[in-house]
Amino acid sequence: MQEQKARHNPRIIYLGTPEFAVPSLDALIRNGYQVSAVVTAPDQPSGRGLHLNASPVKTFALQHNIPVLQPEKLRDETFLKQLENFHADLFIVVAFRMLPEIVWKMPPMGTFNLHASLLPQYRGAAPIQHAVMNGETETGLTTFFLRQEIDTGEIIYQEKIAISPDETAGELHDRMKIAGAGLVIKTVKAIEAGDFKTVDQGALIESALALKAAPKIFREDCRINWSQETPRIYNMIRGLSPVPGAFTFLYSPEGEEHHLKIYRARKSDLPGNLLPGTIQTDGKKYIAVAASDGILYLEEVQLAGKRMMKTEELLRGFHLNSDWKLR
Repeated sequence: MQEQKARHNPRIIYLGTPEFAVPSLDALIRNGYQVSAVVTAPDQPSGRGLHLNASPVKTFALQHNIPVLQPEKLRDETFLKQLENFHADLFIVVAFRMLPEIVWKMPPMGTFNLHASLLPQYRGAAPIQHAVMNGETETGLTTFFLRQEIDTGEIIYQEKIAISPDETAGELHDRMKIAGAGLVIKTVKAIEAGDFKTVDQGALIESALALKAAPKIFREDCRINWSQETPRIYNMIRGLSPVPGAFTFLYSPEGEEHHLKIYRARKSDLPGNLLPGTIQTDGKKYIAVAASDGILYLEEVQLAGKRMMKTEELLRGFHLNSDWKLR
């Protein structure tokens, strides 16, 4: 159990990069907290021209005249000196990379992280996607103090969040980033007042309960295996939607190959009596695909080089029939 002395309106360094981290930063500002600086990822090249683009957190910080640090290496002496010069009391981490001990031990009030799961479950880089892919009906948010082993520190607060049966990871992400901002403010207020008690994650691990991990998702993890059961494929599609996106390959009777991403599908009550990957379509309104035990109707898809579209729209410009296959 960890306790802190009260300190009014602590000076804060905020560390975060993607859109998920923006509402928490916004909430800190709106609640009158001193955000002395933001640490975020270096600008990244993207698009055809490979123009450098700022992270969502950097863009927001600059709009509010907050100094921004973008170190390539977190152990760089110049960066560490810059951090020290802010004399911050508290570091807050939301969707940022792993910090070295020399960084997270720097502020006297500690460094806490907002994680998008109910720790100790779903430790890792992609907790929202993995929870949906595994068909969970509930997930949550956790604030905890950092220590060296990733996502293992002492828990400050947790908040449960229900997952709807047809909800995509993107939709859940957008709900959780707003709820996460509220939990960050609750945590800062408790630390500011010195009125909290932490819980060791080890006390929450039951010997009979297997811990589920949430590792980074790679391209090879996103290819659909149509020989799997319908619920597993359905959850995979919504768990990877909209990014990075579940994909498959569409083959014409002549062997022509097309890369196809699937962002939304619908389960059918029809029994599976076709070979996995078999397509049924009227060529106008629907595409149904056989899994090992049933049928999935594709609702939102994207061919390589095209934009995402509804199935009906795809079929207006792409001549598909039931002789095609998915693999």
